[in-house]
Amino acid sequence: MKRKLLLVAFVSLTQMLAFSQNSPIVAGKNIAIVETAYGKVRGYIHNGIFTFKGMPYAKAERFMAPEKPAAWQGIRSSMTYGPVCPTDVTATTNDEFEFPFHHDWGYTNENCLNLNVWTKKIADTEKKPVLVWFHGGGFTAGSSVELPSYDGESLAKKGDVVVVSVNHRLNVLGFLDMSAYGEKYKSSANAGLMDLVAALQWVKENIAQFGGDADNVTIFGQSGGGGKVTCMMYAPSAKGLFHKAIVQSGSYLTGFTDPNITKKVSAALLEELGLQPNQADSLQKVPYDRLYAAGKKALIKVQQTLKAENVPAFGLGWNPVLDGSFLPYQPTDAAGLELAKNVPLLVGTTKNEFTPFIPGSRGVSMDQAKSILQKKYKGNTDAYMAAVLKAYPETTKPSDYIDIDLNFRPGAIKQANLKAGVASAAPVYMYLFTWQSPVLDTVFKAMHCMELPFVFNNIQRCEEMTGGGKEAYTLADKMSSAWINFARTGNPNAKGLPEWPAYTPDNGYAMIFDNKCAVKANHDKELLAIGNAK
Repeated sequence: MKRKLLLVAFVSLTQMLAFSQNSPIVAGKNIAIVETAYGKVRGYIHNGIFTFKGMPYAKAERFMAPEKPAAWQGIRSSMTYGPVCPTDVTATTNDEFEFPFHHDWGYTNENCLNLNVWTKKIADTEKKPVLVWFHGGGFTAGSSVELPSYDGESLAKKGDVVVVSVNHRLNVLGFLDMSAYGEKYKSSANAGLMDLVAALQWVKENIAQFGGDADNVTIFGQSGGGGKVTCMMYAPSAKGLFHKAIVQSGSYLTGFTDPNITKKVSAALLEELGLQPNQADSLQKVPYDRLYAAGKKALIKVQQTLKAENVPAFGLGWNPVLDGSFLPYQPTDAAGLELAKNVPLLVGTTKNEFTPFIPGSRGVSMDQAKSILQKKYKGNTDAYMAAVLKAYPETTKPSDYIDIDLNFRPGAIKQANLKAGVASAAPVYMYLFTWQSPVLDTVFKAMHCMELPFVFNNIQRCEEMTGGGKEAYTLADKMSSAWINFARTGNPNAKGLPEWPAYTPDNGYAMIFDNKCAVKANHDKELLAIGNAK
């Protein structure tokens, strides 16, 4: 007890020293030291926020389940981001598309199970809500350092919350189903998701030392990260490790992959490398580049085979697997929905998602826009255009008629309906981000990832995406407050926003995030019905 009091006193002295400095950054051998279950770590303080990066939360051999990290002696310096999972080498980028994203590709290593923490106070007796971020990139690419919007400092400072971001295994390293080649590989099909559970276990075990409340953890993610949040809601081993969930533009998992298919992929991969089934252990030593290339060829080969057999396999890739243990249920199964029925859910999408990048969608005349629509909707073209105006009365430009997302939003509605339909379910809140970026003559609109700087309150870090104007800052203040409040209480209502009621399939309520925020009920129901009519 005396030792703990001395530690708190030392931490308080450190904080006083840090905040007395005029410099925005404070770093030193006795600054920002926290004792985890595996050893002490040293971070730094920036703008009054304690920052720790690249801390190991687990270790794992290739294709194996994660294990507790090895303990260390002394103090581990944790001031820079750790390695990210290997993936395709980025050799070229589209200059115009890259401009708003401003990627940081990081450095790669298969030993990539590390996380980052931002917090106002360490060893604080007043425990703060914890937000754990799962990055995008599907289940194949991406990292916790990939986008400037992912930085957790501003959110931690504004909301007095603890922000955590996580790296984990992806692609062939995280989702190659080797279960047919020995008991030791029984977890391989979802190893990358098991990493996320290990990260949440680390949070439960250690986050109090960083000022966090292990009994108030919100997991949130966008795109593939939203898919990962969904997976955690269906994973029995994750139950109780988080208490709220946020899915941003990530409600695309209609089902987990059949293991009969994933076993075909691993068999095809062995063939690509010229290995027999009894040589499967050799994959542990194959250089990553060769393994990854063989995996891509195996996926194509299996997809072609299944297509010839009239077996649906569109989009076959490195995805979660219905392995019967880590993921025993499909997303529509009642038993699966039961697992997270008491977890409040915030779910939504952006108005335009990937549509701004569709060739021919920019700078069109009204005649050209109508011609494009007629090819798709034929006799329903006028009805479709009327439905666009009804859903979005602010529509003025011809391109506004042809670049509305009609894929991600229906997925979010389906997920919300499933969640809201569970007996005694926690509340569901729906949103739609429609704010149009002014950058580059407004070509990016409300594209995929556009809401991220607003959620993280990182407009200044993301001026290439948002323009950095007054309107962006105003909306970011409202959105980040909503996310903070949801993490704190399970209710996203916040100052500056209209009353935000919980969503039900009947009321269809969604918060529209724009320069003027509003709650609307089924505002685009007709549009979605026409747009997705078969």
